[in-house]
Order: sequence, then structure tokens, then C-alpha cells
Amino acid sequence: MNDKFSYSKSTAVIFMVTCAILWSTAGILIKFLPWNPMVIAGTRSLISAGIYIIYMRYEGIRFVLNRSSVFGGIALSGTFLFFIAANKMTTSANAIVLQYSAPIFILMISALLFHQKFRKGDILTVGVTSVGISLFFLDQLSGGYLLGNLMGIAAGISFAFMFVITGRADGNERGSGILLGHLFTAIIGIPFVFLYETSFTMANLAVILAMGIFQLGIPYILYGLAVRKCSPLACSLISAIEPLLNPVWVFLFDGEAPGFFALVGGAVVIGAIVCWSIWSNVQEHKIENTSATVDKV
Repeated sequence: MNDKFSYSKSTAVIFMVTCAILWSTAGILIKFLPWNPMVIAGTRSLISAGIYIIYMRYEGIRFVLNRSSVFGGIALSGTFLFFIAANKMTTSANAIVLQYSAPIFILMISALLFHQKFRKGDILTVGVTSVGISLFFLDQLSGGYLLGNLMGIAAGISFAFMFVITGRADGNERGSGILLGHLFTAIIGIPFVFLYETSFTMANLAVILAMGIFQLGIPYILYGLAVRKCSPLACSLISAIEPLLNPVWVFLFDGEAPGFFALVGGAVVIGAIVCWSIWSNVQEHKIENTSATVDKV
């Protein structure tokens, strides 16, 4: 694979932030689209797959079919499908909070399967971020949706596996895994067109194109770029911006204002991520300076 341009870790963080912002538009766009969720997921992923194929050709990313790319694709497709199922079987707040338990599962997967050790600051940030997201939806969280909540947890586990697998893969495997994730979802979701009434008006087509290109296609290109320089845990923590912005778009375009706990929770998550980013950067500079001193000696 040939990179067309080089960039710093700070730029990679900007890519991931932009990715999360674009991801966050899903909620408001879905409100404008009266289709079955599986149809939305399948059609959106088919469009995104087309965008990603163009990107792979431009970047010179070869399509490879191996264990890493297939499992990466399954994890990504599982994230899409479990999240949709969770939205059908529980509240939207429950679904998104449980999906964003992903950083916790990243710690567990990385420690159990790859024997990776994390810094105390990483673990603390995961805990604070999880509390902040839960606080953000405190007024809306509810029980009585056991199966849906389990689907939400499954989405969080799949999301975590997606971050870990694509984060450890090389460029060709990562790109192939993301493409396969879109294709698997399209294959599973599109047949639902024949089971549910789907109105293909110009307005609906415009919305699904916007979702396929801007809400999913371009963001996964940005994610692929970000994960080259940022760890899976870093990308996962930064992506926590997504659930915070979902209600912002709803407020701006639908007039539904966030409550007090939402504002406090948002402040907690953003503050935790900013503090962790600064702390992590300082720690890395210390390691670099120590290595430079040792080399001189």
C-alpha cells in the first residue's frame, strides 16, 4: 500500500474527531427517512462500499481476504446490525450508551487476547468517559428491555473488536476489513426491501445518499487514516463524541432540547478526553526524551 501523503498524530486525532462528528448525524438523518432500519443499514452500507472502493483504488490499497480482514468485516457488520436490533428492541438511549461501552471491552480484549498492559490513566479515562455517557442519558435510560439491552452490549463488543482488529491490521487488511463490513451489512440488509414498504422518493434518496456518503462512507476513510497513528483505545475514546452530538443535531433541526444531565454528561466526557489527550501526549514526550538520553549515553 502506498500512502499519498504523510501526517502527524495530531492530524490523525483531527481525522478521528471529524469521523465522530459525521457519525453523529445518523440520528437526525434517520428521522427524515421512513424506511425499515435494516433497509437503511443495508442501503447505506452499499453506498459506503462504493465510496470505499474508490478510496482504496486511489490509495493503492489491495483487497486481501484473510483472517484479519474477514474478522474485521464481521466485527464492523456486527456493530451495525446489533445496534439496529438494539434500537428496535430497547430505547435509543439504552442502545447508544451500551454500544459506547466499547472502551471497556477494548481493555478486556487487549489484555486477555494480546496480553497488552494499559496505563492507569487509560483505565481511569475509560471509567470517567463511561460514567459521563451514562449521565448524559440519565433521564432517558430505562429497564424492561432485556433482549434489546443485550443487543446493545453485543454492539459494544463488536465495536470493540472492530477497533482492536483494524488497529492491529496492516493497511491492506484494514481497508479490506472495512470494505467487507459494508458489504456484509448490505447483503444482510438490502433483502428487507422486499419485506417492508420502501418509498423511493427523491427526498428519501437524497437522505440515504447523504447517509451513505457523509455519515458512513467518508467517516470510515477518516477512521482508517486515524487508526494508523492512534491506538484502538484512543480512537474509541475520541469516538465517544458521537453520542454527545446526536442530541445536538436533533435540537438544531428538530427543536428537542437536551436536559441538565445531558449537558453535565457531555462536559464530563469532553473534559475527560481532552485531559487524557494532553496527559497521553506528555507521557509520550517523556518516553521519547528518555530514549534520546539513553541513546546519547
